[in-house]
Amino acid sequence: MQNNRLHFSQKHPLLFGFFLIFTAVALLVGAMAFFHLFQPDFGGWFGRDRIGVVHVRGTIMDSRRVNDWIGKLRRDDSVKGVLIRINSPGGSVAPSQEIFQAVRDLAAIKPVSVSMGSVAASGGYYVACAGNPVWANSGTLTGSIGVKLQLTSFKDLADKLGIREQTVTSGPLKNAGSPLTPLTEEQKAYFQDLVNDLHDQFVSDVARARKMDKDTVRTLADGRALSGRQAFAVGLVDRIGTREQALAELRDRLELDGDVELIEGPEIKKSFLSRVLGITGLSPENEAGFGPQWTLRYEH
Repeated sequence: MQNNRLHFSQKHPLLFGFFLIFTAVALLVGAMAFFHLFQPDFGGWFGRDRIGVVHVRGTIMDSRRVNDWIGKLRRDDSVKGVLIRINSPGGSVAPSQEIFQAVRDLAAIKPVSVSMGSVAASGGYYVACAGNPVWANSGTLTGSIGVKLQLTSFKDLADKLGIREQTVTSGPLKNAGSPLTPLTEEQKAYFQDLVNDLHDQFVSDVARARKMDKDTVRTLADGRALSGRQAFAVGLVDRIGTREQALAELRDRLELDGDVELIEGPEIKKSFLSRVLGITGLSPENEAGFGPQWTLRYEH
């Protein structure tokens, strides 16, 4: 009778001990996740100066998340300057231009430096040249100023399978680029004019942002990739050095003394569980970008 009145902890001390340990770990991880996820909102409460860091990662297919973060840093008076950290081979034309313009607008209000990681090519370089100064590691892959249009043809395969395309269009160029029909000379000229115009926009923006002669930029804008050291030699970047060196120079330029808080974004979209595992070191952070085949790209 007395045994029936025993508490669970007394009847099963080992299980109860495991339960207490599990509960403590869960609370600790939850607290760590909470403060990690919402840390940017708490920054600046105690009057500390802050430097913002904008990460441009992977293939550039959309500008919204990056530009939203840039806008937040622009509006935050506690953020004294911003470092744009780029690790991107480029991407689609319009999003690259939108991020470029957002960085230019930010640089008109606050000091903006740029640091290149392993690659900042094509659309990645487009974004980079909006800031000043531009830092690259000597082995960074950059440049690749150019535009490419990729069109895939399945006509030979379709012929073997007996597949025929039947399309009604409002004009001879509306169906240009169909994978089931070969390009006509008119369509080839049309696509070349389109690529040439976008290329001229790229060259013009680089020349304007870098304060370089447009013809000089054009000689470098044949799609070639350059090492950071080569890019420095021809004037496409301003400094050779690491992210830490770029941050140190930005801090000196801002004349910030004492503790300076870094706030970094935009946050990579992951599930809550993935974030918690990432905080505890149980889940590696993987970044990759893949885009559609039917786009014009500033991409290395």
